[in-house]
Amino acid sequence: MDFRYVVITPARNEGQYLPETIRSMTAQTVRPMQWILVNDGSTDITGELIDAAAEEYSWITGLHLTADGESQQRGDRAIEAKEIVAFHRGLAHIRFPECWEYIVKLDADVGFESGYFEECLREFEKDDLLGVAGGTIVTQVAGGFEVEKHPAFHVRGATKIYRRSCWEAMGGISTRPGWDTLDEVKANQLGWKTRTLSGTEILHFRPTGAGNGSWKNGLKNGMWSYEIGYHPLFLLLRAGRQLFHPPYLTGSVALVTGYIRAAWQGLARPDEDLARYVWQQQWNRMTGKSTIWR
Repeated sequence: MDFRYVVITPARNEGQYLPETIRSMTAQTVRPMQWILVNDGSTDITGELIDAAAEEYSWITGLHLTADGESQQRGDRAIEAKEIVAFHRGLAHIRFPECWEYIVKLDADVGFESGYFEECLREFEKDDLLGVAGGTIVTQVAGGFEVEKHPAFHVRGATKIYRRSCWEAMGGISTRPGWDTLDEVKANQLGWKTRTLSGTEILHFRPTGAGNGSWKNGLKNGMWSYEIGYHPLFLLLRAGRQLFHPPYLTGSVALVTGYIRAAWQGLARPDEDLARYVWQQQWNRMTGKSTIWR
């Protein structure tokens, strides 16, 4: 089966892990029409690795964001979705923008089996309403591997595959914090299904949020919770649950602090219809009713 998909990978100082990501991609049983590797101001060998891959494979495109016209000023990684700004730069370099059926955002620190994308895309072919999906994230931990736990509707930002019709209905993805939940909530609101694909695994060498530290990661989560439209009561309940999980008190305080900071700064929130949808889903969860979280 001919799967027409394009992959965009933002990469910043990923010299340690990018070779395995390149090896995994070039071994795929169904290769993408184009793989755009975006070097987002790296100071290590990331740029050299990208150039070498682009020289060897005609379907790989290397894009380097520099200090001039095609770059952005990088701020606090924990608060701003810089990788998605870089991802959007990559979108502008798709060779045949009218031809792709699926668009993929893929991290530069992952490894996967040769049939990964073929298996994922076959799941889309089985269900016309599947709009966003990706493999199950497995992270390296001391003594072995661990599957990342999250709500069934959620697909981790390290590996997200979008059906074109869903992508266009959503208007693409936002560069705002929380983009990788906001997209799924919007897709669900519009009637699309979103889910992590069980049995199809992808190894993430760096655990989600590891580059930020627990405090900054908590602040980020609090801010994106506000921007997505979380109800204050739901946020407090979430902070209460966090007290029983590492980093315990630090995680809870950072979560609430980030939420309050976002409100104080007057950061933009979803449109009124989407905000109502989020609140209804959260109310359903708090009252034991059916919700996208289950």
